[in-house]
Amino acid sequence: MTPRILIIAGSDSGGGAGIQADIKTVTMLGGHAMTAITAVTAQNTLGVDAVHLIPTDIVIAQIDAVVRDIGVDAVKIGMIGSAETAGAVADYLARLTVPIVFDPVMVATSGVALADAVTISAFERLIAIATVTTPNPDELAILSGSNDRSDLGVYDAAGGLAESFSTAILATGTRIMGGSIRCTDFMGESYEYTTNNRLFDRLFTVNAQGNFAEFGWDDEIIETSSDHGTGCTLASAITVGLAERLLLPDAIERARLFVRAALLAAPGFGGGHGPMGHQAVRM
Repeated sequence: MTPRILIIAGSDSGGGAGIQADIKTVTMLGGHAMTAITAVTAQNTLGVDAVHLIPTDIVIAQIDAVVRDIGVDAVKIGMIGSAETAGAVADYLARLTVPIVFDPVMVATSGVALADAVTISAFERLIAIATVTTPNPDELAILSGSNDRSDLGVYDAAGGLAESFSTAILATGTRIMGGSIRCTDFMGESYEYTTNNRLFDRLFTVNAQGNFAEFGWDDEIIETSSDHGTGCTLASAITVGLAERLLLPDAIERARLFVRAALLAAPGFGGGHGPMGHQAVRM
């Protein structure tokens, strides 16, 4: 059966991130993408020119329309728009029994803020109901209240959030210039990753028995300016995997491969942070 994926996120007029990247990702991975748009942005590869938030009742109406008729196998949350919408979405999704992936979008690749302080404070309700939350280092620092952007600081923050909310936190996009990282799985076995100018993603999770575990992945850094929408794409790809009942680490591993393939297939559009090449990826 085709996985039915509900995407709750903002629209990117340039097609590189947001709803557009989500739809392309879900489609290329064999899912059926449905959307609840939280905001309309005027943006391109150079930045965001304007943002229009969709009223909360319209966001919820979009969600309810597809849930009642088509059904949902998994949910991806991206740009949420406002604190009111965050609360209403959390209330609605708490009634569902499907995997939820939360990408806590706060700042666009260009540096423009896409969530104010009040909205960010409301993210805790979404983290609490999410199967996994996928912050990058900057987002993780804000969510945890930590100013420590070192590798150790980032991972301490992610582990702390996982334990506080009894959920999974995937710390994404950490650049490690040398050294090693040690991870421990649920069985207590340790794995050491030696790194050298690598991009590292690390999963911190708590299982049903309350056991804490860490899983890690690292790859050679792909140096490119066509990196707009990497976080959106990763989260959406994970969502499809969870809808297909892959284990979370397996869903993450496939999603990472999809992102890397899309980066390598980027068409090179625009003068800034360009879109990736989702349409060229075959998995």
